[in-house]
Amino acid sequence: MNIIVIILMFGLLVFVHEFGHFLFAKLNHIGVAEFSIGMGPAVAKWGQGETRYYLRALPIGGYVMMEGMNEDSDKANAFPKKSILARLSVLLAGPFFNFLLAFFLSIIICHNYGLDPTVLASVDEKSAAYEAGLREGDEILKINGHRVYLFREISLFRMTADPEKPIDIVYKRDGKQQETTAKMTYNEEYGQYMLGISGGYAESKNVWQDVKFSYYEIRLQIKSTIASVKMLVTGKVGKDALMGPVGIGNAMNDVIDQAEQTAEVQHKNKSETFWLVFLNIINFTVLISANLGVMNLLPIPALDGGRILFVLIEAIAGKPVPKDKENLVTGVGVILLLILVVFVWFNDISNLFK
Repeated sequence: MNIIVIILMFGLLVFVHEFGHFLFAKLNHIGVAEFSIGMGPAVAKWGQGETRYYLRALPIGGYVMMEGMNEDSDKANAFPKKSILARLSVLLAGPFFNFLLAFFLSIIICHNYGLDPTVLASVDEKSAAYEAGLREGDEILKINGHRVYLFREISLFRMTADPEKPIDIVYKRDGKQQETTAKMTYNEEYGQYMLGISGGYAESKNVWQDVKFSYYEIRLQIKSTIASVKMLVTGKVGKDALMGPVGIGNAMNDVIDQAEQTAEVQHKNKSETFWLVFLNIINFTVLISANLGVMNLLPIPALDGGRILFVLIEAIAGKPVPKDKENLVTGVGVILLLILVVFVWFNDISNLFK
């Protein structure tokens, strides 16, 4: 059952992403020859008009094959024949739909799990935060000049900041805005630098709060993904932090198992257990969907971001990049991407045995 759920989650993420491309291609009157979910041999196909629809055997991706996208075409409905804005809208639609999926699923999470405000639930009396004047009930507004809306944004900052540098904190107490400076101290128990503060969840009061905090959630996931990429590039985290379909599937399997164990400990009935597992799956899907959106926007050839870069170059230069050069760069990008995919799969499988 876990495997089926994992496959369905991957299928949903791929479908939403590719449907974004497909929908905006149709809206801009671009010919779509094929809409495929999955890779490899087809297990089902249908459609008699312009577009053929395929369900393929390997649930690891998908694609929308548009007229003139990878080859020269003189047809009026070819992708290169359309305006800069039309093409950009088609390319951006895939990642945007992933963010949109994450946003709507986050509303469900916020409504059922609660909100994650920056109000301090506790402050360790021996911590740097306490010495800086922070107390339980204070609401953190800014960290080093950056507005924060979720407590996990503070945790993200702590993980990525230089522990040797002081932190400027703007907070609110009794309706009044105040400022202070704190420096993280090393916690032997946890083996990391910490401020010594903790947050807590708050119950949502209305749908507007669910919507607002869902936006903050997507904002956090985007920031977290960008920070993770930076740490990978700079070597602050190792290769084990990379995760592909196998690693994601394994992580999701753990999420499902842990939710079931929690339900058992709390003596929940079958319907309550199902709902708890379902919410955990949704929460995990939010994380992956937002990550997928960001990663596809990176300016890497063969990804949406790479194609967007070519269109932007055309917009600036006033003429398109020659097709042979674009195909050469894209081909090299595909080869490098396949090498990365093989490495990530090997890394995922290796981590399973650790």
